[in-house]
Amino acid sequence: MMGDFDGKVAVVTGGASGAGEATAKIMAGRGAAVVIADVAQDRAAGVVKEITAGGGRAVAVRTDVSDPADAAAMVERAVADFGRLDVLVNCAAALGPDVLGRDTTVVDVDLGVWERSLAVDLFGVMLGCRFAIPHLVAGGGGAIVNVSSVAALRGRWVGPAYAAAKAGVIGLTRNVATTYGQRRVRCNAVAPGLIMSPAATAMLSEADRRIQESHLLLPSRSTPEEVAETVVFLASDAARYVTGQVLVADGGLTSHSPSYADWRRQVAEAEAS
Repeated sequence: MMGDFDGKVAVVTGGASGAGEATAKIMAGRGAAVVIADVAQDRAAGVVKEITAGGGRAVAVRTDVSDPADAAAMVERAVADFGRLDVLVNCAAALGPDVLGRDTTVVDVDLGVWERSLAVDLFGVMLGCRFAIPHLVAGGGGAIVNVSSVAALRGRWVGPAYAAAKAGVIGLTRNVATTYGQRRVRCNAVAPGLIMSPAATAMLSEADRRIQESHLLLPSRSTPEEVAETVVFLASDAARYVTGQVLVADGGLTSHSPSYADWRRQVAEAEAS
């Protein structure tokens, strides 16, 4: 809803691309002042330019979320520039070919890849919460939305570091919700399936994407904007009585029997004959 973030200030990590970028733009369009925290400084500046050109308020902060000094600085920038903090969205993740692309099996994964994945995907989420919560409490409460993944909920044949980190995000989310609920800080998680972001497009072949699509209950793949709308809902006052929850946004990927894709192919073949 237009204006439902009027007067609010949000920090969005990973806000230079994908679901993070879409979240920042939606929030700004609905009245929030947004700090876009991302290691990709030029892309973050481009998102800020788009937001401000449309009459919104935003600043970019070059942030490695796994660096405590950077994580603290992104929060302090929000307070310094906009006077308060109301929302934190932890969306940053190590999704590039140098990390996720080398996250093979628990036997073979390079230990440096394991450490970097957990540093960004889990430790970075903890740092965001660590530095944001005192300001949320001081302002009378607020919302944290952490982006997890369906990889935390179902087994996969690769990606043990990513799965472990995203499962940790869910545990951390519920811990924060429990610890700070009485101080009016809500904390929820979104668990997306495959998001057709630039990172996913670069990483997956068309054959890989067709396999993913064969298990979706809905007829299309998820866009960054669709996931962002789920994030924005949890951050908004419309979800003011929702905390400690994991909202799965995966097109039905994890809600059915593993035989679903085979059954659907069988039906299609029968109809075509």
